[in-house]
Amino acid sequence: MRRIKPEKRVVKPEARYQSTTVQHLINRIMKSGKRSTTTRMMYGALDIVKEQTKRDPIEVLEQALKNVGPIMEVRPRRVGGATYQVPMEVPSYRRLTLAMRWIIDAARARTGKSFSEKLSAELIDAVNNQGNAIRKREEAHKMAEANRAFSHYRV
Repeated sequence: MRRIKPEKRVVKPEARYQSTTVQHLINRIMKSGKRSTTTRMMYGALDIVKEQTKRDPIEVLEQALKNVGPIMEVRPRRVGGATYQVPMEVPSYRRLTLAMRWIIDAARARTGKSFSEKLSAELIDAVNNQGNAIRKREEAHKMAEANRAFSHYRV
């Protein structure tokens, strides 16, 4: 176990929307350090969202992340010789991280089209409480509900 907790890095907001959330998503999507390509894809996705929903894309993004973020999850806990899946509340920073991860993974798993189109479709689905990212959240909640009997083992 670590002696000290590493300090959180401060992420500067990106240029167009002045949003740290968009910058976090860009950093998370990025592969092989290709920031300009990733930024172009992200802005393309937000443009498509704006075009299709006729709403502010940042508002849509925030709502999608809020809908996808899990409230409860299970964490393994060793008691005696057995390992129990103990349901625990998810802290806000982890909720946001999991939501971003699940949305990006679901967008990558979609078939055909450009990544911008796949990401925008996944964001719109998440706002409407549909899609694979929402299914992932429901799965996490179902696991936590099923293991509610072990909630007294919380740390």
